[in-house]
Amino acid sequence: MAASQLRLGVNIDHVATVRNARGGPHPDPVRAAHLAIAAGAQGITAHLREDRRHIRDEDMERLRAEIAAPLNFEMAVTEEMIAIATRLRPHAACLVPEKREERTTEGGLDLAGRPEILRDAVARLADAGARVSLFVEPEERVMDAARALGAPVVELHTGTYAEAWLAGDEAGVARELDRLRRAAAHGASIGLEIHAGHGLTTQNVRPVAAIPQVVELNIGHFLMGEAIFVGLERAIADMRAAMDEARGGAPA
Repeated sequence: MAASQLRLGVNIDHVATVRNARGGPHPDPVRAAHLAIAAGAQGITAHLREDRRHIRDEDMERLRAEIAAPLNFEMAVTEEMIAIATRLRPHAACLVPEKREERTTEGGLDLAGRPEILRDAVARLADAGARVSLFVEPEERVMDAARALGAPVVELHTGTYAEAWLAGDEAGVARELDRLRRAAAHGASIGLEIHAGHGLTTQNVRPVAAIPQVVELNIGHFLMGEAIFVGLERAIADMRAAMDEARGGAPA
């Protein structure tokens, strides 16, 4: 992979959502992870929620044992999840806000609300060998707060940008892209590794992928939806092509 090429992490949560709707073992999210890696994903993301609405504990066990690519464990900042993550020792752990009533993660972590708890979680996960990231709003002050907590990575929440794009709100798109660009530049300048994700599609990914400080995008729901129509390999290939185009060409 070329040095400037974005990494693509594929979130497989919603394969498990479909499985759980009917019960039984199919479709298997671990099989989806293998297919995603074969199609060009550089990593696999899975969110073990407290209510186990999609990914389950046994899925995380199998993913950790079976996949060849790095596993990114998305998790709430709770004792239960920290204990599971420190036992499984994934390549990465992304701390996200979590509310039981939400359909999906609705925004970034509140870093100012409980800094000691977050600092402790970052340290414990790092001690277990995980590269810790914080899922945060794209604001320069938030980058400073993340750095102060000891996290080496932030994942910028692109959901507000994606909503503006979907609504055809040109001013909103421009405003959100400016936030993302400013946050990414500032975060990188103070030593953070910059990731981004939430609500990204092949139609809206290019402006985010073009932000030079962003080194990884994590995308799931859109890819799993597209896979229904074109297959997972084609969906990932199309996303990869859009990301590479935004960076000025095909991968080396």
